[in-house]
Amino acid sequence: MAGVTPIGLDIGSSSIRAVEVRRAKDEFNLTNFGQVPLPPGTVQSGTVADPLAVTSALKQLWAACKFATKKVRLGVTNPQLVVREASIANLPAKEMRSALPFQVRDMLPLAVERSLLDFRPLEEPGDNATVRGLLVAMPKDAVMDLVQAVERAGLHVVDVDLASFALLRAASRLDAQVEAIVDIGAQITSVIVHADGEPLIVRTVPRGGVEITESIATRLGIPAPEAEALKCRYGLHGDERPDSATAVSDAVRPLISELRSSFTYLASGERQKQVTRVALCGGSALMPGLAEQVQKQLGVTVVYADNASRLRDTRKAKQRGFDSFLPAAAVSIGLTLGAAA
Repeated sequence: MAGVTPIGLDIGSSSIRAVEVRRAKDEFNLTNFGQVPLPPGTVQSGTVADPLAVTSALKQLWAACKFATKKVRLGVTNPQLVVREASIANLPAKEMRSALPFQVRDMLPLAVERSLLDFRPLEEPGDNATVRGLLVAMPKDAVMDLVQAVERAGLHVVDVDLASFALLRAASRLDAQVEAIVDIGAQITSVIVHADGEPLIVRTVPRGGVEITESIATRLGIPAPEAEALKCRYGLHGDERPDSATAVSDAVRPLISELRSSFTYLASGERQKQVTRVALCGGSALMPGLAEQVQKQLGVTVVYADNASRLRDTRKAKQRGFDSFLPAAAVSIGLTLGAAA
């Protein structure tokens, strides 16, 4: 269908989320959304372990939601993701793409032959010999496996975008603050720090809600389902067990330490920027007491990201449960906003 915006498609470790918008002048109207769970182990830290299960879940999602198109913009992430600032030769876009592997070969810990590369300019180069931007590299096989699983469901991947950039598009607040958007998923936490929309650092942390649950279960000697219920219902406040609050606090400490190290690196690096606000999103960010704990440990203002701030006409969607879908939907929303722009 001509003029139909591709669906924003986010395939996580525990579920698949999709969002559809329609652009009207400078506004983006939400027209459809949906989510389907994935069997445990189907996707491990951004890598497809069971492509047939992914394909089956996507067919189920499209049949249930009846999206207006089979064109999708796919979000990707991976613990081996590399995003770093670099300056490369200022060439026309087509020439830059073909020359990129040769220009950045010595800048990356990944072999360029086995990587998908992209470059996102951070400035208008004009007639300068070089252009400053973000160099992005990701294992090629992981991305292609995901694309193939999606296309076997009868969908057409028109574009692939970094999940962190989709986060920035959906959830960023453009003001004088240096903001870290932190999306805590089941197995991966995506972190992007920006200043008025310009990315400063991008990190993919291989920690998330599953690790926190497993840590609570181990510390308290209880089954994982019981630990999950404790985490979601009581969080860092703990239940009637005297050691439960301490167990949950200890379980989230490694993730908070990862955030601290990222912010310290930014403050001490070439940019010397200090994070002044953290915006939390993702299903695992809803743990009671987590926002307060992050604020206490890191000494910065912590808020919940407004993932729907750039969407209009969400009334009908709210009647279908959009409010419960929203906390984990930043990536899928940001993907379709990018496609509609």
